[in-house]
Amino acid sequence: MYHKQKNRVSDRNISMSLMANPSHLEAVDPVVQGKTKAEQFYCGDTEGKRVMSILLHGDAAFSGQGIVYETFHLSDLPSYTTHGTIHVVVNNQIGFTTDPRMARSSPYPTDVARVVNAPIFHVNADDPEAVMYVCNVAAEWRNTFHKDVVVDLVCYRRNGHNEMDEPMFTQPLTYKLIKKQKGVLQKFAEKLLTDGVVTTQEYEEEVARYDKICEEAYARSKDEKILHIKHWLDSPWPGFFTPEGQPKSMSCLSTGISEEELGHIGNIAASVPMEDFTIHGGLSRILKGRANMVSQRVCDWALGEYMAFGSLLKDGIHVRLSGQDVERGTFSHRHHVLHDQNVDKKICIPMNYISPDQAPYTVCNSSLSEYGVLGFELGFAMASPNALVLWEAQFGDFNNTAQCIIDQFISSGQAKWVRHNGIVMLLPHGMEGMGPEHSSARPERFLQMCNDDPDVFPKLSEDFSVRQLYDCNWIIVNCSTPANLFHVLRRQILLPFRKPLIVFTPKSLLRHPEARSSFDDMLPGTHFKRIIPDVGPAAASPEKVKRVIFCSGKIYYELTRERKNRGMDDAVVVVRIEQLSPFPFDLVKAETDRYAKADLVWCQEEHKNQGYYYYVNPRISTTINHTRPVWYAGRDPAAAPATGNKQTHLMELQRLLDTAFNLEAFAGKV
Repeated sequence: MYHKQKNRVSDRNISMSLMANPSHLEAVDPVVQGKTKAEQFYCGDTEGKRVMSILLHGDAAFSGQGIVYETFHLSDLPSYTTHGTIHVVVNNQIGFTTDPRMARSSPYPTDVARVVNAPIFHVNADDPEAVMYVCNVAAEWRNTFHKDVVVDLVCYRRNGHNEMDEPMFTQPLTYKLIKKQKGVLQKFAEKLLTDGVVTTQEYEEEVARYDKICEEAYARSKDEKILHIKHWLDSPWPGFFTPEGQPKSMSCLSTGISEEELGHIGNIAASVPMEDFTIHGGLSRILKGRANMVSQRVCDWALGEYMAFGSLLKDGIHVRLSGQDVERGTFSHRHHVLHDQNVDKKICIPMNYISPDQAPYTVCNSSLSEYGVLGFELGFAMASPNALVLWEAQFGDFNNTAQCIIDQFISSGQAKWVRHNGIVMLLPHGMEGMGPEHSSARPERFLQMCNDDPDVFPKLSEDFSVRQLYDCNWIIVNCSTPANLFHVLRRQILLPFRKPLIVFTPKSLLRHPEARSSFDDMLPGTHFKRIIPDVGPAAASPEKVKRVIFCSGKIYYELTRERKNRGMDDAVVVVRIEQLSPFPFDLVKAETDRYAKADLVWCQEEHKNQGYYYYVNPRISTTINHTRPVWYAGRDPAAAPATGNKQTHLMELQRLLDTAFNLEAFAGKV
């Protein structure tokens, strides 16, 4: 919720934004910090003098939830600091039914704040004047030193966990004492009456006046017949939607850019724009390789990403990339921050040299946190639709440490809180023989949370591809070419609305000689390809094709290599589904209609109970109206995402390739 009102002390208007949060305690903490950082960034508030955050906590959650610790450790990091947060802990000395002696090992629930040396003020919440005094001190501290500060309101719950709870079941002695305790208002009123500050009549009139305000507001609420979405937005995006909150169009411009722009950005990517700057010898070879690619009008994965970021920056769109090791890239492919080999802390970010009037590029290595940092970037992305905000996992496997943010905010945020968000998650994924902890971004989990119906073939229209995106809760892609990555990143900004984008990014394809794209695939008039049809010899004679293999991602290159080795280029077609959700029903139908007599096979490198199979299978079946079976070629079901033995990995790969290309593999099966 977003609200403007006048501050009676400074006589200035202040804007207050209340963040929507789930019942998952403290999960909203880093989201608030990210949004605060974004608001500071967009208004040029480099010291936190115009925008600040206030976080409200419960005592049991403050000491029990690890996200509190993660959020504190972001508080003084250069790309994450909000220059001081005021934390208010409602310390009612119980967690649902659990006593403090069972809920924490520290003397106070606020001791976690000591990790950043934040001052902690413990105050009796039954004394309103003491609370006001402490809050003023906390505000002055934050305003003077721009560091976190904690106010611990020591209080109690009069009715247990809620008004219907019975706390005497579990804290009988405590609640016998609480029942004898006078309420805060009564205590304070008696003190003021005794001191002669107010009269009984003045007190009663003030209470009656406030009761009247509440009763009148309650009566007015019964007359409200229309729920206005804009009243519930914590970050209004002025001018982005129509006054009714709808997209201004249902179309998306071409995501291609000019040859000149591609060449210019490519040359920046291959250069060191600062003088007297000594780079590593190995990096010199990488930059020389980029220059060669630009001269040949091709790009690899890193260069495709560079083209997307650079072109958006040139158009005034802020790009922020955050996560563990993102500056260099986990796999040493990105190198967006160059380090002088002779001068400590001297760096160069070529992306900020693209154009004199470009938007700034922020690329920042994060703390070793997924939950906190993803929440932070989600909050940052809330503040403005005119920014591309990306979080990259070191390996896609590690996103499950941030599962709470993914489940409670990213996948369902719009459905719960009418909250559009264009956050991008880059998740390195692929079976490379690296073992169960470095192989899978768990695509099956993301696909399970998609809101499209597998059993209904959608109504097709001219704006079908964009309307599908508008109706979905998030977009999931597994790009197999640098050009498609380029297009899908640019599409995030050119769409007339915002949706979270999940990208399963490759590892071995980063340097794969075939995983390259021509500039021709990125010029004006080109778009993101939801599927990439086969254009080989078999496509010329569709009636002779024996099998259509649908796949997604890296496995495509292994399939085409195997097909060539077996001499089956005329008999087998390999079709890449690049956008998994929302599912490209229309394009898949075009392929199945084209190869009407062929077997249909879904091939994946993941285990059968993982990956994409259980998502795509019913949707392909719906597309063909269940007229043909959709066979499976892939690894058998397993508990772990991947084997830790290289030989076993290769044996499993060969077995699934054998199944995919054995035209008799499914003979006699139903």
